[in-house]
Amino acid sequence: MAAAVSSSRRRGHACFVRLVAAAAVVAAFVVGAARAEVGSSGGDRVLLNVESLFPGPSCAAPQEHKPNAATSARMRIAHRHGPCSPLADAHGKPPSHAEILAADQNRVESIQHRASATTTDKLTKRTATVQPSLKKNPAGHSTSSSAPSLPASSGRALGTGNYVVTIGLGTPASPYTVVFDTGSDTTWVQCRPCVVKCYKQKQPLFDPAKSSTYANISCADPACADLDQSGCSGGHCLYGLQYGDGSSTVGFYAQDTLTIAHDAIKGFRFGCGEKNSGLFGKAAGLMGLGRGSTSLTVQASGKYGGAFAYCLPASSSGTTGHLDFGPGAAPANAKLTPMLTDKGNTFYFVGLTGIRVGGEQLSIPETVFSTGGTIVDSGTVITRLPATANAALSSAFDKAMAAKGYKKAPAFSILDTCYDFTGVSEAALPAVSLVFQGGATLDVDASGIMFAVTPAQVCLAFASNGDDTSVGIIGNTQQKTHAVLFDLGKKTVGFAPGAC
Repeated sequence: MAAAVSSSRRRGHACFVRLVAAAAVVAAFVVGAARAEVGSSGGDRVLLNVESLFPGPSCAAPQEHKPNAATSARMRIAHRHGPCSPLADAHGKPPSHAEILAADQNRVESIQHRASATTTDKLTKRTATVQPSLKKNPAGHSTSSSAPSLPASSGRALGTGNYVVTIGLGTPASPYTVVFDTGSDTTWVQCRPCVVKCYKQKQPLFDPAKSSTYANISCADPACADLDQSGCSGGHCLYGLQYGDGSSTVGFYAQDTLTIAHDAIKGFRFGCGEKNSGLFGKAAGLMGLGRGSTSLTVQASGKYGGAFAYCLPASSSGTTGHLDFGPGAAPANAKLTPMLTDKGNTFYFVGLTGIRVGGEQLSIPETVFSTGGTIVDSGTVITRLPATANAALSSAFDKAMAAKGYKKAPAFSILDTCYDFTGVSEAALPAVSLVFQGGATLDVDASGIMFAVTPAQVCLAFASNGDDTSVGIIGNTQQKTHAVLFDLGKKTVGFAPGAC
């Protein structure tokens, strides 16, 4: 089987497609820990341990959070730049706060571009016919010396996210640490022989020749038509994913056995990347958990019912979270809101209807939120709100902080409401809640309310879209310690506090 795969892939290299584009790699390092204040206020304040906002160098022993008995599989989640990550490098330098927020803005712009194009029927699938000239590379494999790019007008795809999980791929299975991303559909990993270019990753590259169950997907296979961008080489389907910062991955669309925890998913379709470049860190690739037909969510729906939930830890440095698959992934205390499925196939749209600060509902018309819509996303760091809503939130939050005597600090990057916590060990913050259709609420944990630059500059972790028409995004900072549930079968999204 391995020899057949190798021969087949060499024939495919004779007409290799070149897809070059751009991406947003978002790194987040926002951390914290908190407890709700109990009293006559009814939870209108939360107490934040300010010291916990600043990460430590070591990974704490993982906490045991037993999955629901009906959960089919559980995977451990770690922040990819934290010490609990399998990719952790004791000598590596994490991104700066300015780099985090700049990359986050790139991702947000990518999401908004694609969401806008999708909801207005402007985003169409593209394919490319390749007529390359050939040359031999030093390894003796045929490759393309020139090939047309897929059209960039098809829309920028999304950058990689912030949290990683470890999967198994092939038979026998080998472990690969990948970013998981609800804003992407197609899963991919870097593959040998990598005839063009691969970036440096911590684990060995996936070698199709060593898997007895690997097979390339034919151009005639309907699965090839599911790709947003595709090509054909020697009868084999090619995929291409483009990212807005210059990152990209190109290779063969293939199938093999994917292992999640103890579950084996046979015939799983993924990208086997042989021309990869960009800011993916040391991850082996990406696991797509969007709503599109190429996503793991849809491909494994027969096994897991299109349901999964994740919990992101309060701190990126000291703890881990978990990713659950199956109908039992939803905790009993989950608050559910409808999943709005009429706005494209990838993103998870929900109906945000209001915001509470200190237990009081802000006076914001629901149309402010409904005009652009709202997405729940695992890879965006800072929640983006319509300008009118963000202004109301900032004003109410600042008024409550001023009443407590907290000193203001200068704005930082996209964050405009900041405070000086120098010498403050515990801060009493006004509680912040996001209200959704059906009455579901996301009561933001204190670890998700603030973004700490230094003790003298700790900022409200929400930002403005700059207008009231762009899509809003619920970012991963605000999701911390909640189980965030997605159920394609029931068309619901949910939030359950205190899950990790």
